[in-house]
Formats: sequence, C-alpha cells, structure tokens
Amino acid sequence: MDEEYDVIVLGTGLTECILSGIMSVNGKKVLHMDRNPYYGGESSSITPLEELFKRFDLPEGPPESLGRGRDWNVDLIPKFLMANGQLVKMLLYTEVTRYLDFKVVEGSFVYKGGKIYKVPSTETEALASNLMGMFEKRRFRKFLVFVANFDENDPKSFEGVDPQTTTMRDVYKKFDLGQDVIDFTGHALALYRTDDYLDQPCLETINRIKLYSESLARYGKSPYLYPLYGLGELPQGFARLSAIYGGTYMLNKPVDDIIMENGKVVGVKSEGEVARCKQLICDPSYIPDRVRKAGQVIRVICILSHPIKNTNDANSCQIIIPQNQVNRKSDIYVCMISYAHNVAAQGKYIAIVSTTVETAEPEKEIEPALELLEPIDQKFVAISDLYEPTDNGLESQVFCSCSYDATTHFETTCNDIKDIYKRMAGTDFDFENMKRKQNDVFGEDEQ
Repeated sequence: MDEEYDVIVLGTGLTECILSGIMSVNGKKVLHMDRNPYYGGESSSITPLEELFKRFDLPEGPPESLGRGRDWNVDLIPKFLMANGQLVKMLLYTEVTRYLDFKVVEGSFVYKGGKIYKVPSTETEALASNLMGMFEKRRFRKFLVFVANFDENDPKSFEGVDPQTTTMRDVYKKFDLGQDVIDFTGHALALYRTDDYLDQPCLETINRIKLYSESLARYGKSPYLYPLYGLGELPQGFARLSAIYGGTYMLNKPVDDIIMENGKVVGVKSEGEVARCKQLICDPSYIPDRVRKAGQVIRVICILSHPIKNTNDANSCQIIIPQNQVNRKSDIYVCMISYAHNVAAQGKYIAIVSTTVETAEPEKEIEPALELLEPIDQKFVAISDLYEPTDNGLESQVFCSCSYDATTHFETTCNDIKDIYKRMAGTDFDFENMKRKQNDVFGEDEQ
C-alpha cells in the first residue's frame, strides 16, 4: 500500500465507484478503500435477510414465513433508473451494462384525495385517465404536445414562451391547467420534490418532462428500470470497470487519518501505512469536519405478502404523493419491487417509503404512504442525516460527495458526479470521457 496514486477513493457508494471507474478509464492510478467489508456504503443492498434484522437491532431475526434469508437483497436507499436518464447513459458508455440485467418497473402512480391513479404521460393515457375532467384533458393534451415539440434551439416552437425568463407558473396559466394537473405534472412527470420550481424559468421543467416522456417511450410501461438482485449491483459493476483498468480495491480497510500538508491532501494512513495521492474522493462519513448537515430523510422498508392495492397487481411500481395532497412542503415516495427482481423470497414484496423530514415526528409524516401498503409484515425505520461538503476541494483537493437524497431516481446523484468531475479535472464532464478505450478490455473477450 506504500505507493503513490493519482487518486485515492474512500467509500464504495455509487458516486464513488462511478468516479473511480471514470478516473481509471482516463488512465489515472486509483486506490479505492472502504472501511466496510461489503460494497455500496450507504447505497448497498443487504443480504441475507438475517443481516438486515441485525442492522436494525432486531435480535429475534426474521420469522420463517419470510422464506430463505439468502433469497433477499434489500436496498437501503430506494431509487429507480430513468430509462433515458444520465445513469443509463453512463452504464452504456462504460459498457457496465454487460454485468447487470434490468427489468422495467411496471407502473408509476400518483396519489390524489386518498386514492392512487396511474400517471398519464401519453396523450392516449391522458384522455383515458380519471384524474381529470374532459375539458381539463384537452388542455393537458395541448400542453403535452407543446412540451413534445419544444426545442430550445428553435424559437418557432416557443409559442410565445421564453425558456429563460417565463416561469413554469406562467406556462401552466397559458394552458389554463388546474391545481391537480399542476401537482402531478410537476411532481410525477417533472419529479420535483417541492413547489419551488414554479417561480423559476420553465426550460428545466420542460426538459424534465421530455426526459420522462422519452424514457417512457423506450419501454412503454413506465420510464423506470431496476437491476435484478438490487441496486447494490450498480457500485459493484463500476468497481469491476475500475479494476479492469488497473484500479486497486481494498475492503474492510480502516482509514486512520487523511494526511494534509499546507492545506492540501497528500495521502491516507491506514493500519500504520501511508498511501500517497494527489487527489482524494470520499463520502461524507470519512471527513465529518468538512461537511454540514443539510436536513434529514426518513426511509421505511416494508415487507409485504401482497402487491399494493389499485396498482393492477404490479410486481413493481412507484407511487408519488405530491406535497399539496398531504399538506407538506415535500413529496412522499413509495418504491416497490418484489421477488420478480430476485430481491425477495417467492411471493414477497418490498416497498420503501421515503421523504424529506419536516417535523419532530418523522414517522407521523409518512402515515399516508404506510396506509396504502397495509397489511405490512415487517417494518424497518431509518432516519438519516443528509450531508453536503463545506469545501469545494479546489484548494485541498479533497472532493466529497453529497448524501443520497429522497428522490426516487439517480438524476441528482449523476449531477453530483458531474460536478465533482468538473472540479477535479478542471473541464466540463463529457460522457465521451467514460468510453472504454478500444482493444484494452483485459480478459473480457472470451466471455
């Protein structure tokens, strides 16, 4: 370990593994360490089920009714991949797709007045939906056509809207859309967690709705994908990529000290040895003195023996509860997957509820979501602090990722990756940087 590296990475969360993969592909010498004996850090999948009970201090262990412990892979952080989103692009460019299998999530639903409805995102679905009255449907259809034809480089498609100055609130007014439609458009299509976006320029929202529609168009049932065997497969896939390009991995490796000289990182000390480096990437748990708390997220993992009511017995789905529907500032999300994804025993389902904590009683905040899941066989409640770095790394060359937020997709995580890359490399992130170089896929041709 007493060597000089270009980059040392601490923690094997998804953000860290993708960055170590990119750095290795770009010819950097990378050492990747984790104090845990498993991959994934905060974003790992826990198996067998006994391990999950231990983690949540439930000494009695799982009942026999939950089947074989090793049939379970339970994500600690629930997220889906947008089929046309940035993470899928990263997987394709790096060819990490060859290590993973994905399934399309069967449906996306939105909560209104205590009931759940399928999210309409195509003209046909919008016209058939019970979410809106007939005249509202026509207006919403016009709005969808406007969004689909909108091209920021073609002023003819603007219809009097200025993408840089017109707010989204004004765009909704232009199409005369009612509050319920605004709720599901902003929260279930554009996937905002709060209503702050309404008074910002509309371009970002229009692009988010386009991303949703394009992702949906790829596979039809919903815009989301999910990997077989759980999200813990993602960091491992990128770790394999890094290893193929000469990255060194050490799990179960305590980090005793990060060594700084004149305000700049020069190495990491572990078990009496020092590995030297020019740059350091890590998650917030490795540098508590360089991060600040930016809120909390509550996540409740629920094990069910039945699909969720009113979802057409889907074996996977997402439900979004817009904040207005339950008098909150931020949305509540439910991600549900099941034995169909090799993450649970036969006939069992895992639903994970998550939201940003707003009060001193977070468990009360998520009651509307838990009511949709009844009866629940077993619940695991986790309240996590969200951290963000106080140091941009430009002086210290210490680059820290942000904690995983309450959103149910990876777009915010990918933005963090691109931002860290830009600060480290001094140039904008370009997906082309992730492409494997030709003819250097060591030992993979025979597969």
